[in-house]
Amino acid sequence: MSRSTKSCCSRSPADRAGALLLALALAWTLAGCGSPTGQEPDTLRLGVALYSQDDTFIASLTQELERMVQEAEVAQGRKINISVVDGANNQTTQMEQVDRFLDRGYDVLLVNIVDRTAAAVLIDKAEAAGVPVIFFNRQPVAEDIDYRERVYYVGARAEESGALQGKLVLDAWRDEALGLDRNGDGVLQYVMLEGEPGHQDSLLRTEWSVKTLTDAGVALEKLDGDAANWNRGQAAAKMAQWLDEFGDGIEVVFSNNDDMALGAIDAIRAREGFGALVVGVDGTAPALEAVASGELYGTILNNGKGIAKAMLDLALALADGRDPAQAVDLENGHYVWLPYQTIDGWNLDQFLEN
Repeated sequence: MSRSTKSCCSRSPADRAGALLLALALAWTLAGCGSPTGQEPDTLRLGVALYSQDDTFIASLTQELERMVQEAEVAQGRKINISVVDGANNQTTQMEQVDRFLDRGYDVLLVNIVDRTAAAVLIDKAEAAGVPVIFFNRQPVAEDIDYRERVYYVGARAEESGALQGKLVLDAWRDEALGLDRNGDGVLQYVMLEGEPGHQDSLLRTEWSVKTLTDAGVALEKLDGDAANWNRGQAAAKMAQWLDEFGDGIEVVFSNNDDMALGAIDAIRAREGFGALVVGVDGTAPALEAVASGELYGTILNNGKGIAKAMLDLALALADGRDPAQAVDLENGHYVWLPYQTIDGWNLDQFLEN
């Protein structure tokens, strides 16, 4: 016995027309979800891991980056989600934060690493997840960057800031009107506020500030030097000890960054009638105010705006699959270097306007 079976294809013309309209409507809806002319395109997610938000320069740089991201969203018509976390100067904490970024599928990592020797482990994790890494301001060991794919560094050469700081003091030493050689012995007596023990920027800034003076034939006497970990409060306490010990014998205070220079000024301000020439590095807003007041002789500008722009341009290129060398000026395929600038009372106005 034969059984007649109605095929699914043997629908009436009206049924087929209705099904076709439904299919077209569904296709249109799905296409609209992924189309630039439909809803918002996929969100680009940038994970920013800071060594410490208490660092004035890092906080200012991060604000610039967030502002530039907002501008890029408007200019490009895309959603860019930037998430900033604070490592609180703890590498274990920062690594856990990076793990969360990777677990949540962030597109690019921007890392201001706590411990430069820990970069290899972080890079391994990012490579396994297929996520590019941009380190900034705190440079990892060169070997961890030079032989990796999609790993970059954006910052400035620390030795340059040290040399410029030394030149700033050299010019002051040669200006007889300043009377920097207060005891008239022809020797510059100084103290040195250093960043972190073993930190590359601290070591290079310390070395090159002094080297610039000795190379110019200036006789130096180092009264003391110690690490204040980039921190204003620690620097103030250290400077107060030195003032107790050396008093007016301190002619110059070198500081590896502005926060520590301002800490030295805090201690000096508490000693009425005492004066020493103080120099810093970074060009932060509080430091510029101190230059304007005459308490800080000068500082070396670390171009935070330039670093933020280079980081964002590089991150967008990497996320979009574009050649990063077309977005930023890359050296050796991995590095973006920004120049330092000297700021003192002579040129302060042009930086205050910015």
